[in-house]
Amino acid sequence: MNDWLVLHEPTVRLTVFVSVFGLMALWEVVAQRRSLRHGRGRRWLANAGLTLVDSLAVRLAFPAAATGAALWVEREGWGLLNHLDLAPWIEIVATVLVLDMAIYFQHVMFHAVPVLWRLHQVHHADEDLDVTTGVRFHPIEILVSVVIKSAVIAALGASPLGVVLFALVLNATSMFNHGNVRLAAGLDRFVRWIVVTPDMHRVHHSMELDESNSNFGFNLPWWDRLFGTYRAQPRGGHDGMRLGVEHFEGKEPRSVLALLALPFVGKRGRVSQDDRKA
Repeated sequence: MNDWLVLHEPTVRLTVFVSVFGLMALWEVVAQRRSLRHGRGRRWLANAGLTLVDSLAVRLAFPAAATGAALWVEREGWGLLNHLDLAPWIEIVATVLVLDMAIYFQHVMFHAVPVLWRLHQVHHADEDLDVTTGVRFHPIEILVSVVIKSAVIAALGASPLGVVLFALVLNATSMFNHGNVRLAAGLDRFVRWIVVTPDMHRVHHSMELDESNSNFGFNLPWWDRLFGTYRAQPRGGHDGMRLGVEHFEGKEPRSVLALLALPFVGKRGRVSQDDRKA
């Protein structure tokens, strides 16, 4: 079963993606959290088109992607876990935890480094937040992320099955926590100890700089609490908070070509508190 999952990762990932996307889209219709500023049609076409470009870019640049890196590292005996005599389930858990922490720090870095923020603001420029925002990233950011994950995999000697499971969970939780869906307050308070919830991650997409520099986790919520970047709620409440990047307010790019060009045109938005003084 383990070998089958690793060998058939593309099919499994596509199946999980379509299933979770469909469920989240239905949930957004049944229990919408916030009113949308813009209609779904044009936004969804642009965000879906960018996702397709991302997939093609990864397949062309890194045909085997992170799973291939894990299989190669295992074959060569590289990395910490390949020099320890641990049970397979411990290696899987360690792989998922370390990769998730690496993604947390990667996310912090994409906010802190101006050239990387230019790429990442494609994700943040969305003035509405829904399931499609969870897969809206510039292809160069995706390629940089693959390189970072591959380096972590090599250093860790990550379990190939752990890498596949991490990718499946990360993709699903990204669509979940970007969803424009309503959770009961009590349920949200409990769930956000286990996984990043939509209300928790929505704070990160605030136009207020101190709020957007919080809640960096995509999957596990523990890193924000551990490293002091957790923020429970937006100061103005979820219904009143402004989403997006201030520089693009009212002129958000709404086509695939505009999203691809966004990092290379105009000025960047602010990325740190120090930028308020600039």
